Amino acid sequence: MSGRERSYRYVGPVELKAAVRHGDGGRRIGSAADFGGWIVEQSAVELVEPFTFVVGMDGVLRLAPRRSEHVACAGGDVVLSAGEISFVREADRWTVSEVSNQSTGYCPDVASWVEVARALDAVGIRRPSGFTHEVVFRRCPDCQEHNIVREDDFVCVFCGSDLPAVWNVDPTA
Repeated sequence: MSGRERSYRYVGPVELKAAVRHGDGGRRIGSAADFGGWIVEQSAVELVEPFTFVVGMDGVLRLAPRRSEHVACAGGDVVLSAGEISFVREADRWTVSEVSNQSTGYCPDVASWVEVARALDAVGIRRPSGFTHEVVFRRCPDCQEHNIVREDDFVCVFCGSDLPAVWNVDPTA
């Protein structure tokens, strides 16, 4: 992957991916000018809620309204990370106020932060040192259900089996 971390295929409901049409996808934010053009289009109401984001295989950030599906934001493609992100204006520049890997469609590992950081740095947006809210995803080896691990309790909420300590959501990854 030429210096890239793991990639993530969509693992959510098939009907959501099937609804993605050619040309769907979030706004590509590859430069400060791209971000500047996009952010001025957002209303005050929209800026109060987080936005859906993905980092595409090209390492570029893509943004969409919060209630957008991650798979639509990605145009149905494989991603390097996915989640939700909020921005706040501080003095003379935009800053990421909150960012998470909350995407039940891609279930990215917390290690995908490095790709988010690279994409934000490329645009020149000030950011935190990591996800402000980390979501730990695991697939149960027994019942195959996707789980969100809470409070370091690595037990499947569906069948009670132990969940692995390492990311395993996509068996082909």
